[in-house]
Amino acid sequence: MKGRDRSYAAACAVRAFLLLAFTALAGCTLEPMRGGRDDGPGAAPPGNLDRIADARPRSEPLNAGANSPYTALGRKYVPYQSLKPYRARGLASWYGRKFHGKPTSSGERYDMYAMTAAHTILPIPSYARVTNLSNGRSVVVRVNDRGPFHSERIIDLSYTAAYKLGFVNAGSAQVEVEAILPRGSPTARESTAAVR
Repeated sequence: MKGRDRSYAAACAVRAFLLLAFTALAGCTLEPMRGGRDDGPGAAPPGNLDRIADARPRSEPLNAGANSPYTALGRKYVPYQSLKPYRARGLASWYGRKFHGKPTSSGERYDMYAMTAAHTILPIPSYARVTNLSNGRSVVVRVNDRGPFHSERIIDLSYTAAYKLGFVNAGSAQVEVEAILPRGSPTARESTAAVR
């Protein structure tokens, strides 16, 4: 093989390697995909998921570290520093086994069988009612994590919350998210007085 032919062959090999590397990386994102078929409970989900109770709203001190402004995927978020009314409609997704047992933004371990959620700006911890707009099902979740960091999604739910809302197999659903203000909180008293 002549020198020129070797150079050409080497250049082709480098191009082929780069093409394969870029193809492999093209499917990667900065945030793992949530709510995929391989992210469910596996072969043996626990008992009857329908019997897992909704989160019970109660007054809790806010987690100062989890409620500080932050940047994710190049976008800046400023979480609420207190409990206040919030209502929004948009796309919900869920996350499961890939994150099960890993730390959340609150420092708690993620439990895919608990009634929890991740939200970009609702205070941690706080509570929200999530209603599936296609079937009317509704659940109450405790917000203890940050996310989702995709512009089209407004909330990530635990596997069980998504199951109870009826969209585990679909992976996502259009929902309404409404903050729940525990009785006795100053903001809840203000909201009640305003309604009278």
